[in-house]
Amino acid sequence: MNKVVDDADAAVRDIVNGASIAVGGFGLCGIPSTLIDALLAHGATDLEIVSNNCGVDGWGLGVLLSAKRIRRTTGSYVGENKEFERQYLSGELEVELVPQGTLAERLRAGGAGIPAFYTPAGVGTQVADGGLPWRYDSAGSIVLVSPAKEVRDFMGRTYVLELGITTDYSLVHARYGDRLGNLIYEESAQNFNPLCAAAGRVTIAEVEELVEPGDLDPMQVHTPGIFVQRVVHTPGVEKRIEKRTVST
Repeated sequence: MNKVVDDADAAVRDIVNGASIAVGGFGLCGIPSTLIDALLAHGATDLEIVSNNCGVDGWGLGVLLSAKRIRRTTGSYVGENKEFERQYLSGELEVELVPQGTLAERLRAGGAGIPAFYTPAGVGTQVADGGLPWRYDSAGSIVLVSPAKEVRDFMGRTYVLELGITTDYSLVHARYGDRLGNLIYEESAQNFNPLCAAAGRVTIAEVEELVEPGDLDPMQVHTPGIFVQRVVHTPGVEKRIEKRTVST
């Protein structure tokens, strides 16, 4: 049951072109940067990424984006990445924007085996009605839009049907992990990591501190090892601040 692999390169070696990948993190907090860099070196392309955001220029998922390895992305926030904007508006990247809470629940539902659910978020907008631009062409014309979704009333309120998300792989970052794949995320790094860990058919976790089975308090474990297939020990991983603000 030892799920530890030698290094990040070995962990992502079987990710093929066109694979779908859920990636944990929020902004630059809790992102699996070591696994992302290994995926960049591996060379897989035409990837379909599901992540709250797509990193920043030159870091996180931004490095895959700059290398033209991402074909499609599903997320909720993209405002910190100029290359993302350029590729989207020039027709090089397909983008599905999802309300943040809906994205979280779609991942949670997929990981729990729930195919779809109803939510009031997006009712009365293009999220439900369809027509959101998913892809442009090189001339700036819209060539692909989101479809209309099923809408139903329950107890006097209108809801839209959203589909759960599952992916071929998930990449997550944890503060602590054991050899069985049990994970503990540190503070705000709990963001999308537990959701992505459950949604992937093959989940790969990079952990800062690798411990032996039994060393983690079961009551503190965020992701049970049953959801995790591979563990990579990544001590001393670099952590960057997305936007530093200081007072005068």
